[in-house]
Amino acid sequence: MTVTVRFAPSPTGHIHIGNIRPALYNWLFARKAGGTFILRFDDTDVQRSKQEYADSIERDLRWIGIAPDRIERQSERLGQYDAAADLLKKKGLLYPCYETPDELERRRSRQRALGRPPVYDRAGYRQSAEERAAFEAEGRKPHWRFLLPNFESDPLETRRTDVAWDDLCRGDQTIDLASMSDPVLIREDGTYLYTFTSIVDDVDMGVTHVIRGEDHVSNTGVQIAIFQALEASPPVFGHHNLLTTRDGEGLSKRKGALSIGSLREDGLEPMAVASLAVLTGTSQAVEPVATMDDLVDKFDLSSVSRSSAKFDPEELKSLNARLVHDLPFEEVKDRLESLGIEPSSQFWDTVRGNCETVGDASRYWQAIKGPVEGKVEEEDRDFIAKARSFLPEGEMTEESWGQWTGALKAETGRKGRGLFMPLRRVLTGMDHGPDMKALLPLIGRQNTLARLP
Repeated sequence: MTVTVRFAPSPTGHIHIGNIRPALYNWLFARKAGGTFILRFDDTDVQRSKQEYADSIERDLRWIGIAPDRIERQSERLGQYDAAADLLKKKGLLYPCYETPDELERRRSRQRALGRPPVYDRAGYRQSAEERAAFEAEGRKPHWRFLLPNFESDPLETRRTDVAWDDLCRGDQTIDLASMSDPVLIREDGTYLYTFTSIVDDVDMGVTHVIRGEDHVSNTGVQIAIFQALEASPPVFGHHNLLTTRDGEGLSKRKGALSIGSLREDGLEPMAVASLAVLTGTSQAVEPVATMDDLVDKFDLSSVSRSSAKFDPEELKSLNARLVHDLPFEEVKDRLESLGIEPSSQFWDTVRGNCETVGDASRYWQAIKGPVEGKVEEEDRDFIAKARSFLPEGEMTEESWGQWTGALKAETGRKGRGLFMPLRRVLTGMDHGPDMKALLPLIGRQNTLARLP
């Protein structure tokens, strides 16, 4: 069997790190099995779906390292949904219901007040042709519900009906269909709900594995029943834990929080984002993974925890810094140039250990080329004035810093922070940064003298 998976976002906003988690899980699963990854846009909501969001999603996926094998759009498949709906209607498994949302809510409220679960009572299924005609005459349009197979012979006498599956992440799972309401598959305006279109797509596209968030676990029993009603074998399901904020709140696409685009604009490395999105909430150590091929090797759905996976932006910064520290010059050369830096391996090797992002290199380029607003504390003025005369002759080399500070130490008796910090401040305008031994040759003798009073 060839593994085929899908990621099916709605192009109604920008995706965030919580959305990228299932996308990565599906892509990594497919790559590990030599399978196919489908990007499938749930774009049947014509009011909210926008091409700009679809373009943004594709751009974000490719930035993170996901190249879809196929791209599909539900808006181009309405004929397939019509045919599947007709099949279920002919089988008597889709029935019209004429209740308004207010009527349904009042009914659910009464059930709750009586201590009963708010499960739909199949009132629409019991209605006669005459009753339905009367509703039509009132101008009502039906929504259509799928008749769950939770009865022996009479649909009005439900009984416990367990649907079980072996979940890739959660192990053995069971849902009682008698505890569920018959799901609405077609709205009163004739549009299809995602539950239905997704199943039809999965059947037609040969999807073998559905890997998604744990918020869909309760829907799975219903969906398995619909697969079977369409005379199709259900895929293998896997429900992973969800990324939340540190406070346990869910991430929202509409809030724009932690969107992939904003993380990219902040200068974060795609592999830092991918590493955290995949490894958080698993039994594996959360550590920076250098390449997607390496992440494929580490990926293991069985390591996913049952508890929520809390996303910490500070942890993302730490992972990013560790990746940046290991980036070779050839990988950042063009990026440095785009920042207005004259790239050289000497410069990058000097500053990368102090960069959280590649963009941080700009600060150190400014410290090298200037202008620099050097800082001199009052108690250091005499020391800095004397430093000028002890600067070694000739071009600055890696030995120059040691020679210079050694001579000043012998002359002034200063040592440690009192010796080094005033020089760093006046030459770079910073309290912290790369090793001055390596930085001084890049600053050069002329700039050094210009910055000394």
